[in-house]
Amino acid sequence: MFTEQAKIRAEELGVADQVKFIHGDAAGYVSEVKIDVAGCVGATWIAGGVAGTIELLVRSLRTGGIILIGEPYWRQLPPTEDVAKGCLVNSISDFLMLPELLASFGHIGYDVVEMVLADQNGWDRYEAAKWLTMRRWLETNHDDELAKDVRAKLTSEPERYATYTREYMGWGVFALMAR
Repeated sequence: MFTEQAKIRAEELGVADQVKFIHGDAAGYVSEVKIDVAGCVGATWIAGGVAGTIELLVRSLRTGGIILIGEPYWRQLPPTEDVAKGCLVNSISDFLMLPELLASFGHIGYDVVEMVLADQNGWDRYEAAKWLTMRRWLETNHDDELAKDVRAKLTSEPERYATYTREYMGWGVFALMAR
């Protein structure tokens, strides 16, 4: 479980007494106590998109606090909807280009005060780690009812990723403060 891994890592870094990890449904979650940093990294669907997620997070945030939003963006606009679907999204309109995403934060009253963007090498490592995990799972679960589907995914994903996601999609974490 990711929460347990996060707790272990916080211990390793010596910050376990400064953070709290809660495992649960984030949709609608509001902290009982105002906090310094509220984040949603890679799940802005919990509140209907970036703007709705920021609205949700700010309800837990103390005045002057920071919101962290992890969100994909287009590195380059896909030339067709089929190419967008190859990136595993429903439509080109699902994401913005990076300048438009940054501007969108300002349009809803937030300054971007920091950002960390995945480069193509970071994407490669992220995706390839999933392939290694699938391969290792197949080695120990070859008789599982899901093995055929996992094998098909492992066979197709590297080429799909290199053809679509690697070229067209970016991802970043953006630190925001209310104006």
